[in-house]
Order: sequence, then structure tokens, then C-alpha cells
Amino acid sequence: MAAQDATMYWLSGRTRNDLFLLYCFADSGRPSAELCAFVAERSARIPDLRVRARAVPKDLDYPSWVPCEFADDQFVEHVLAEPDWAHLQAAVGAVVGTGVDAAVRPWRLHVFRGIADAPGSQSGPALVVVLQMSHALADGRRAARIARALFNEEDEVASKTVGGAAPANRLSGTDVAAAVDVKSGSELWDAAMRSAPVTAAVTWARSVEERIAEQPPIAVALALAQLPIRVARTVTRGYQAFRAQRELAELTMAGELPPPGPDFPSSLVNRTGPTTDSAHQVRLIVCAATELRVPGRTVTVVVLTAVSLALARYLKGRGASVERLGAQVPMALDAEAAHARNNYRSLSVDLFIDEPELGRRADKIAATLADRRRRAQHPLLIAQDQVTAVVPAPLLRRDIARYPLDTVPDSIAGHTVVSSVHRGPADLAFGGGPARFTGGFPAIGAVMRLTHGVHGLGETVTISLHADVEILPDIDAYAELLRAALSETVHSLK
Repeated sequence: MAAQDATMYWLSGRTRNDLFLLYCFADSGRPSAELCAFVAERSARIPDLRVRARAVPKDLDYPSWVPCEFADDQFVEHVLAEPDWAHLQAAVGAVVGTGVDAAVRPWRLHVFRGIADAPGSQSGPALVVVLQMSHALADGRRAARIARALFNEEDEVASKTVGGAAPANRLSGTDVAAAVDVKSGSELWDAAMRSAPVTAAVTWARSVEERIAEQPPIAVALALAQLPIRVARTVTRGYQAFRAQRELAELTMAGELPPPGPDFPSSLVNRTGPTTDSAHQVRLIVCAATELRVPGRTVTVVVLTAVSLALARYLKGRGASVERLGAQVPMALDAEAAHARNNYRSLSVDLFIDEPELGRRADKIAATLADRRRRAQHPLLIAQDQVTAVVPAPLLRRDIARYPLDTVPDSIAGHTVVSSVHRGPADLAFGGGPARFTGGFPAIGAVMRLTHGVHGLGETVTISLHADVEILPDIDAYAELLRAALSETVHSLK
């Protein structure tokens, strides 16, 4: 695994960070046994769906992906007390509170049949599936490609759409903290290397030598052979990252590069702590794409503007003082340069709730988003990220295990997450039933307990909400505020 993917894998033991992709199809009535057989046969031809993680003893190196076959328990059919939309959303809320063990199987398909009143169900009952994946296996863009391979009924698509395992231990620049909104071990290592790279490397080398001594002879030989190479590469890239950081600061001071995103004080929808014991809930707002289209604006900017309205109103309704709000927006990086399965950065975007005129507010959000993207794509950031590519596995693993998830941070990168991915045309089907819409639920993190997914499929766009019940006990009230805010935003921007 690349360091980015191993981070996601190790974090999954401390906080829920799986991906959940919801797809709604027409229910053709085909027997569930046939659906399961189709999934087994199709997944066998999709490289990403026939692997599992294998750890190295004592985490002396990063885990690797090894072959595995489909198991029957990866197809889970849920029988609801009442096959309606309300019970479906409650059941999906319970599902997103679970996690897969990538060392056993890194994915699972949840199936709900005969949903009578799902959006777009005028033509008959719906079959809803939730594809659950370990975040180590994929980021949002790659996961959408995997789902498209699984649900595209053309046989040749499956083996061509998604590639096999990424080469191990090389990482293109990303923000590893995005999914859990905490500073990662690799970032801590970057800081240490930029301040004292030789001391950091020597300290790590001594600690690893002690752990190697506990291993079997073969493991000892392999680890010792790689040790001096890793130390040398880490020291070299640490100096390169230090120089890149100085150049970035100089370009920023000169006004040639936008500054990094701001930090914000926390709010009522933020708290620290692991998410393994949280009660999860979800809601979906399914829209025709035409309802959210505004000339000169992207759907992402429209939704961010609506979230700025709805979240501010919700917090004020609970008696909270709201002066500033921000969102983290994941941004996919160049797929061609990717050597990790997770290849994105998380952008910190001010929602400008102090701007009363929605047209100007949307303009400011769009301009800030463009600035954050410009900075995130700068080549100098890649030099800093390349340190992460050679962070020694034992050090990264140790820092992830020790990071204090229960500590309240002084500031946060955003109050919520707004993750936007278009999943392509609606030419998918399952069991003969055509696709109606798709949704997704970005993980609630160690601090951000309310997240938003924005997912398009064909001519539909779904805004999905995922929240911790303790933090957002009245999610339906917030969903109604967001519905109203979407309508108000679109009307104001047209």
C-alpha cells in the first residue's frame, strides 16, 4: 500500500471511515439468489474487488494487497419492518455506522428490496443498494469507477474500468487528514523532518532496529536491507520539502500564490472523539439536475451557498452564536499521476455568512474555491508530499495509534464536509432494473459530525446528509432548512 492508503487502513481501527455509495434501481423482482450470483461473477472480473489487505508483522512495512475471492457474506440482504423510505433511511443510518475489515474483505454490498415510496418510484418499487468499501481500497472517484464496473451490464466494461492494485509505497500529494479531520502521522513526520531531518531519521532507525530484533530471521533480513535506503530517502526528501515550504511561503508573501485555507472556531456540530460508538443517521434530498443548475455557477457552489444558509440558521435556532462558517471540500488530484488509491486534497473554504446578498456570497465562495484549488495543485506541494511517500511504516503507524482523538483542537479546518462527485450517466442497472439516482455519505470524523455528499447520476443530483445523532438530534429539521435554502439559493442566483 501507499502511505496514504495505509493511513486510511490503520485509522479504520480507531474511527469509522468507510465509503458508502448508495444506488437506487427499479426492482425488477429478480430473485435475490440470482442477484448474489451476478455480484459474485461480476466482482471476480473487477481487480479492485478481488483483493484484501495483508499486514506485515509488527508493521515493519506497509500492508500489501493480496488476491482473495468473493465470499457469500459480502452480499447482505436487509429485510425491513416496513419497506418504505423512512425505514430505509433508518436502516442505512445503521449500516454507515459499521466498518469492514480490509484484512478479511475490503467491501460489502447491502441490498434493500421492494421500497414502495422511494424518490422516483412512481413506476414501481425500488431496489436500493449500498456499496460499502474500506477507504484504503479507494477514494470517492475511484469508488465511483468500481461501482460503475459492478453495475454496468456490458460484460467487457468490468475488467477495463478499474485497474488492479496500485504500486506500493509511492504517493502523489494529498491531504491524508481529510477523511478524519485530524493531523496525520505523516504530517507530524513532515514537520519533524523539516526541522531536524537527520535527528528524526536516526531516532527512527534506532527504534526500528529494536523492533526488527524481535522478528523471525527472514523478516529481519528484509527489514535490515531496506532500513538504510529508507533513512537516506527520508532525509533527502525532508530537505527538499523544507526548501519547497520556504518557496511556497515566498510566493504567498509576494501575492503570486493564494494563501492556505483559514481555520475556524468549532461549533455545536463539532466535537472530538472516536466515531466507533456514535449513532449514525442519514437523509437524502433527491433533485432533478435542472433544479440546481444556475448559469455561470457549478452545482458545488450552489450547494455550498445553500449549506451556508441552512447551517447558520440551524445553529442560530439552537441558540448558538455564529460569526463564521467554513467547509472542507475534497478535491480530486490528477489521476494520471496517482500511485495511491486515495488521491485528493481537502480544501478549506470560507462560507462567507457575513455577506447578506446571495449572489455576492456565491461569487466569494466560488473565488475562494478556485484559489484553494490553485494552491492545492501547485508543483511545490508535491515535493512536500513526497516525504510522505517514504515515511517509515512503523513511525506512521505509531503516530496514528497515539493521536489524541479526544482532544479538543483550538481551531478546525471547517465545520462540515461537502464532498461532490458526479458518477456519470445513468446507464447502470442491477437485476434488470435501471438506475434512478445515487447518493453517498462522507464519513463523520473525529471533529466534524455533520457531512454532506453531492452526487450526480444522469439527470439527478442527490444531496446526502450524514450526522451523529448526539450532535444533530433533529436531522429532519436541518434537512428541511437545507431544502428551503437550496430553493432560495437557486431562485436568487438565476
